[in-house]
Amino acid sequence: MKRQWCIGAITAEYLARMEDVLHLYNLPFDEKRPVICFDERPVQLLGEVVAPLPMQAGKAARYDYEYEREGTACLLVAFEPLTGKRLVETSKRRTKLDYSRFQQRVVKAWPKAEKIVLVQDNLNTHNASSFYEHLEPAAAFALAQRFEMHYTPKKGSWLNIAELELSALSRICLSRRIGSIEELDGEVQAIVKERNELQIKVVWQFSISQAREKLSRHYEKVKSKTSITKH
Repeated sequence: MKRQWCIGAITAEYLARMEDVLHLYNLPFDEKRPVICFDERPVQLLGEVVAPLPMQAGKAARYDYEYEREGTACLLVAFEPLTGKRLVETSKRRTKLDYSRFQQRVVKAWPKAEKIVLVQDNLNTHNASSFYEHLEPAAAFALAQRFEMHYTPKKGSWLNIAELELSALSRICLSRRIGSIEELDGEVQAIVKERNELQIKVVWQFSISQAREKLSRHYEKVKSKTSITKH
């Protein structure tokens, strides 16, 4: 078995953002300040050139190797690890407009939240400026006030629990060809409904103390660089 991952260059900024996110994952549940992870994933839409042969007794389903490219779509997911609640949208794009629209849905989906603690990556669309580009100023400000935004470090996607939810969705419904955004959305929403009903949660195991132990040489390296610069 072979495992690969990309942790990126561990700088002081990386460590600061990592510990910030790890601290959030260690907080107890608070419905007024839910910790919600957000992420996006592009999906390639592929149509069949030849209709597949369905599975029969003693025979697996058969698919022709040829396919047609039908464009792309994007899955946007908001996931609350402690309750097992997720909201997923199938979009044609991943623009600032899509981000703004989706976060409005997030606010409605968590109506008891006074402040949504949002964990996400640092993509240029993932900030309140997207709200101001597509909403009236008062509405943009009101929406921004509903969020407390926290960012994973560069190449720190392993810290975003929404990545795990997207991976699960990919394994379940994206292992075969899907040719239209309507078909994709239908399958995704059926899976999301089932997973919400089962309240499938994520119990995060990696803590700040473990990070400081396992990455101790990186902490020392960052500190040493600062000391050298001062001298």
